[in-house]
Amino acid sequence: MDWKILIATFSTIFLAELGDKTQIAAIIMTSKTNKPLTVFIGSMIAFAVITIIGVAFGGVITKVIPIYFIKVLSAVAFITVGILILIGKL
Repeated sequence: MDWKILIATFSTIFLAELGDKTQIAAIIMTSKTNKPLTVFIGSMIAFAVITIIGVAFGGVITKVIPIYFIKVLSAVAFITVGILILIGKL
């Protein structure tokens, strides 16, 4: 196992997910249901499934498209979404 990649991945995902809509949804679901363990298990299963899809898609797409273009496309997409949010279109 490459611990450097594991730690970098954990750190990136952990920081990106702090305080996002997933956290807010978990807080709301827990407060509505008063079943924190059930909400936790459901959240973890959902996150695991979406992560598996992302990793599988990433593995396939990098065989077809060079990583440089994927990075540029991702940057453009994030910048575009940010601009749309700033001007109130999203």
